Amino acid sequence: MLKAVVHTIEDPGCLWARVLKGPGIQPDSPEEYENLRVKMNLLYHEVDLDVQKLKPAELKEGLVCVVFSLALKSWCRAVVESVFQGMVETQAWCLLVDHGDRIISVFPLSVRTPLEKFLQLPFRVRRFKLAGIRPMTLQVPISENTAELVPSSTWDSSATKYLHNLLQVSTLVEAVLCETQAGCSAIELYLTINNTKICVNHELVAKKFACFINDKSSMMGGNRNGDRAPVSLAWDIYSSPHQLLEMKGRCPVKPPPPDMFSRMERDDDPQTVPYLFYLIVDRLMQFLNPDPLNPDQESLDAKVRVERCNPGHLGVIVHTALRVEPCRNLTRAPISEQFRKVDQHALILSILEYSFYCWPAVARGFDTVLVSHSGDNPLSYIPPLLMLLQTVSVVSSLAARTGPTAVILCPGWEKVQTVLELLEDSKATYNLHPTSVLLGVDQEEPKKFKIPRNCQLLVTTPFTMMRLLDAQCFLFLRLCHLVLDEADVLYSQAPEQMSVILKHFQKVVSGEERSSCPRQIIAVGSRWSAGIEALVREHMIYPSVIITVMEEAALYGRVHQRVQLCLDCDKISVLLGSLDFHPPKPQKTLIITNSAEETEHVYKAVVNTAVFTLKAHEDVTDQFDFVIDQWRKDISRGTTKRRGHVLILQSALGIRDATCVVHYGFPSSPKLFGSRLFCMSEHFRNLSDMDHAESSSPAAQSVLLLSELNARHVCGVLRYLRRSGALLPPELLQFALGVQQAKEEQKTDRPLCSSLKSFGFCRDSTVCPDRHMINKSLDHPKHPDSGTAMVLPLCIKSANVYSGRIVSQKDDCYETLAAEMNAHYASERRCAVEVLKGELYAVQEENIYNRVRVMEVPEKGEQLFSSVTACFIDEGRTQEVKSHQLLQLPPQFQDLPGQAVELILCRAQPVDGEVDWNPKVTRAISQKIRGKLHQARVVMSVGNTVWVDPMVRMTRVPGLKTYINEYNVHAEILASGFGVNNPQHLELLKRVFQGDENASTLQHLTDDRFITNTQISLMF
Repeated sequence: MLKAVVHTIEDPGCLWARVLKGPGIQPDSPEEYENLRVKMNLLYHEVDLDVQKLKPAELKEGLVCVVFSLALKSWCRAVVESVFQGMVETQAWCLLVDHGDRIISVFPLSVRTPLEKFLQLPFRVRRFKLAGIRPMTLQVPISENTAELVPSSTWDSSATKYLHNLLQVSTLVEAVLCETQAGCSAIELYLTINNTKICVNHELVAKKFACFINDKSSMMGGNRNGDRAPVSLAWDIYSSPHQLLEMKGRCPVKPPPPDMFSRMERDDDPQTVPYLFYLIVDRLMQFLNPDPLNPDQESLDAKVRVERCNPGHLGVIVHTALRVEPCRNLTRAPISEQFRKVDQHALILSILEYSFYCWPAVARGFDTVLVSHSGDNPLSYIPPLLMLLQTVSVVSSLAARTGPTAVILCPGWEKVQTVLELLEDSKATYNLHPTSVLLGVDQEEPKKFKIPRNCQLLVTTPFTMMRLLDAQCFLFLRLCHLVLDEADVLYSQAPEQMSVILKHFQKVVSGEERSSCPRQIIAVGSRWSAGIEALVREHMIYPSVIITVMEEAALYGRVHQRVQLCLDCDKISVLLGSLDFHPPKPQKTLIITNSAEETEHVYKAVVNTAVFTLKAHEDVTDQFDFVIDQWRKDISRGTTKRRGHVLILQSALGIRDATCVVHYGFPSSPKLFGSRLFCMSEHFRNLSDMDHAESSSPAAQSVLLLSELNARHVCGVLRYLRRSGALLPPELLQFALGVQQAKEEQKTDRPLCSSLKSFGFCRDSTVCPDRHMINKSLDHPKHPDSGTAMVLPLCIKSANVYSGRIVSQKDDCYETLAAEMNAHYASERRCAVEVLKGELYAVQEENIYNRVRVMEVPEKGEQLFSSVTACFIDEGRTQEVKSHQLLQLPPQFQDLPGQAVELILCRAQPVDGEVDWNPKVTRAISQKIRGKLHQARVVMSVGNTVWVDPMVRMTRVPGLKTYINEYNVHAEILASGFGVNNPQHLELLKRVFQGDENASTLQHLTDDRFITNTQISLMF
């Protein structure tokens, strides 16, 4: 027997392996092959190498060459198997003869001619195939109601996967050489697993992946080793390697009846179909039920399995026009093998939540909408999307066109970078060549931009794509897949751009030549919005809507929301006034409380009314079954006594068919609020069925009783009501405004909001933790609020926010201090003995000594050296400093206050409504202005912050007393294309500082455009 190591498995008919030991086999020396690898890399990596002399004259099949492998990061010997013309260069499909892998090499960039000495060692891997067997496949004629297993010319992918799993858990690989022909050796492969030796050839026959081909007698149940039945392992063909190791033992598999194959030759034999049907059903049931069956638990767990498969039981809305099988484990997930190796932990977490139904829908090419708490995570759609793009080839009618086949739209430059990094790190996009593009408002830049010809996946923002469409509408003629990342944010930030992009997409994919091409829209987000609803109605075909957030599912289901303001002592009377005791249609009403006492109290008030009343709480658990049975009974339309049910309970109890929910007890969290609303999920509308989206079923409604005890939640309630389209009572608006003002007054010790200072407005003052009003004790101006000053920016925080110093033109105290410190430490340097938080020290940087204040001192532990967080009080930057670098600062150097000033350049903000500046702009401005003296006009001063406009770099003309303006910082920001003018900056600041912030606060409370993802978690 031969002992071998299998390197690569293409299928059971093509194995690349290295023979370790056997009769007549000279074992190879690993050291020789390692030396060969080192010598090749040294030669082909030489800087002064004349590459032209080592390039092959031409590429042709069978050529022995040396190619560079990115995966191995090494030059390797290879044989060219095929040559084809790529989009840019000629490419070759090469076999690495020492590794058994295949790669695509670009000629002439990564192909070299081997030296004679590099060909002296024999190729390390050889090609083998399993002897005496041939593949089988399931043949299903379309015109006949039959199916049969027949020999095939190609191996099934599941056979290859099964063989790979066997090799992965085997401890010994042996082979018997049968014959050698055409560079391929036929073998019988033997594996040792759990001290059991099996013949893989027989194993594949036993599992119906193959049949014997020697002669007719072998096909009738015999084999090369006699009439003994082949040995088969005690696991199914879909067992993972981990399951293979856990299972032990072996069992004989009975061969098919001896005359089965002879009967197959006679088409008129009616017994052939039943046996084949048995085989097919057995194979199909193994596929549909991969988990090992436990007969003892089957009947017991049947109900549990059904409930686990029901998305409604999990609090998930799954509305699909076409059936989608859920994905419940990572093994069966529709993702590529490369992506499985990226981050198993992240993938497992993702599949537990949104990927249950979303991944299969995306992988099958369906139009998909996902609303989830993790809707901002690209893992919600990228793994199955990449799998789809890798398996679905571009139709020939689109091959000659330009542009990517898939575009991912993100709400900002930060998300674009995040998505692109994830794509590149996944290593599953080798042939998609993902690219990102971010363009500013410069009108010439979109006209010059060119998408790489081999790019099939583009990541960008709606604003950038809109600019590209305006300049070059032919860039997206191959577009088939459009992904909206954080779709709710996209529609709130760029509704006009989204409308234009979707119309263009509709126009591109609706052509007659695109009838056979894929077409898909994917929208993911954390909130349901009117924009997503319009997307589903107007642009999606057979959509799959998956919503895992129950309160968002209520918005999707169009639950009518009402709020009743009342005093806590009047809740019973308000409750009775809100109930309809004579509805036009039968209703089922839930009144949900927060305690057993509340349940009894409400029951006594409602039981005497004309409706049938039930109750359930923690003290009467023995009555739960009776209550649920009564609730589920059909309401008779013919009687006046049973026009409805009213159930008063403390928890939802899994009810899904209520028509009205009354929140007598206020829900303490969004999740609890959503679980209550989900009690009406059977009456939610279904947008996947457009014909019955607006059905005649009773409209679900929610009534929330809001008292003075729930004042801290009123802002979140108001926001949710605004999103649901409910009428907002004026008294509720005033109440919310008063609550928000009270919260603002509690933040007097907080710093001023950075967004308010930088741009004149806060993105959402209702959830921002910082202060938005003047505190006279903290905000007393420390610097002049008008006039001209010389400023020296030293720390560039963003494109328009800097830290630096105001330089006095007469007597600069800091320059005097710096000179004295340099003189002192030149003669005496004392390191800090004890480092204390809040104390002043000195740090040397090159030839300059800086004063620093220690902001944080971490525990040193067993470390020899430690770092502290220090603020450079004369520059304004904060960074980590090694504790042993801190020097004692004499008292005479501590008297001068810190000279750092926050400088804000007015009238500039990021383009496209971005929250933060693009690093490209900040980097350019930092390189231009850092450490240079500028002349600026001060327009406002609050605390240690100075607003300037303009800020100009002035240069003196040599030999003259004349100064010229070298550049204007504001103009430089606008010229970058990523900044726009903000003319209302100062006016908005003055309004806020004068105490007129009520208008903006009220707008934040009522306008859905200002909501953020953070607010969802802070809603209650």
